Amino acid sequence: MNHFEIREIPGKGRAMIATKGLAAGEVIFEEEPFVSSQFSWNTTNGYAACDHCMRPLETVQENVRRLASDPHVEVPLPQYDPTTAWAAQFTQCERCEVSYCSEDCLMEAQKRYHRVCCLGQFRLDDTHPINRLIETWKKMHYPPETGTIQLIVRLMALYQQSGVKKPEFLKQLQSFQPLIVNRALLEKIYHKMLGENFEKQMTQLYRAFCKAFEHEVFDVFTTPDAFKTLMVIMGTHSQGIATSVLAQWVNKVTDLPLPDAERAQLDTVIDNLYTKMGEFLNNEGSGLYLLQSKINHSCVPNACSTFPYSNDIVALKALSPILEDEEICISYLDDCQLERSRHSRHKVLRENHFFVCQCPKCRAQASDPDVASDKEDDGKMNDNEDDDNIE
Repeated sequence: MNHFEIREIPGKGRAMIATKGLAAGEVIFEEEPFVSSQFSWNTTNGYAACDHCMRPLETVQENVRRLASDPHVEVPLPQYDPTTAWAAQFTQCERCEVSYCSEDCLMEAQKRYHRVCCLGQFRLDDTHPINRLIETWKKMHYPPETGTIQLIVRLMALYQQSGVKKPEFLKQLQSFQPLIVNRALLEKIYHKMLGENFEKQMTQLYRAFCKAFEHEVFDVFTTPDAFKTLMVIMGTHSQGIATSVLAQWVNKVTDLPLPDAERAQLDTVIDNLYTKMGEFLNNEGSGLYLLQSKINHSCVPNACSTFPYSNDIVALKALSPILEDEEICISYLDDCQLERSRHSRHKVLRENHFFVCQCPKCRAQASDPDVASDKEDDGKMNDNEDDDNIE
């Protein structure tokens, strides 16, 4: 039984409200995504992950050697490699040879969407319309990635495979749609995803999308307005997902009861590994979550989202005691951004999430000067701009 409900708050929109008191550390819910996918460039660059749940498919040694471009790197304590317990279960789709962490994930993917979006012998064929759509997207959206057109590809497959449940699918999909989206906000969303030439690129994407989904079953999605709605949903509601076999291994070995000298030696090894491996360490992707997407931001969050199983299952955990009828909020900012000035926090939120925060911390700092943290020269910003987008 869930101990929360989704309510409409006047002037704010949807919010998640606790229906009973929650203790700090309590898991409020766990949720599988409505749809998820690894980022397109992440896949192209060899980050090996389950095509359904994004669990890493490399051993920690394979992962480190690939990212460090050094076939001779040795990772100690291999008995704590988290992939070892799963390796025997790894499998592939017989038709397209896409990889999965288990037969369960393969069967779930086939049941929900993979029977439609499996390209079989055409998986590596650049002329296939779906591959052309993905390549069109990749040429517009380079790393660091914040979304993937593959989410929309899978949504189309989910829709086709939903059979008589298509009305239920559409109702769930519409629950992601913002209540009010004006033209100025649309342009900001498209600009964030596609850059300066977003109008031209939206036209190119739309044409590639219609070519990939010509069958009449997709007619409800292939109007210009319907496609824009799909892009807005992806741009505003997709939750980032990151999985890392190295991070799992590090968590395991740092918990070992080692003598001080061995601990210091292991810490040095770990620091050297991270130095060798560069900036992009994780299998990365995004997903749409029916519950997670309803949680608002606060600069003083009382809950946080985690991925405890190194796959795409998200868990919401209370950071502090939450009272009955209190709103449950997470932070859309990382820990470093949360410590910055109100001006700097608002700048990041407006550029990436398109709203002005009115949480207790921001209201308490309303009289603070509009200056950036750490002497960041990011210019003045009018916090009253676009007052419709307030959270």
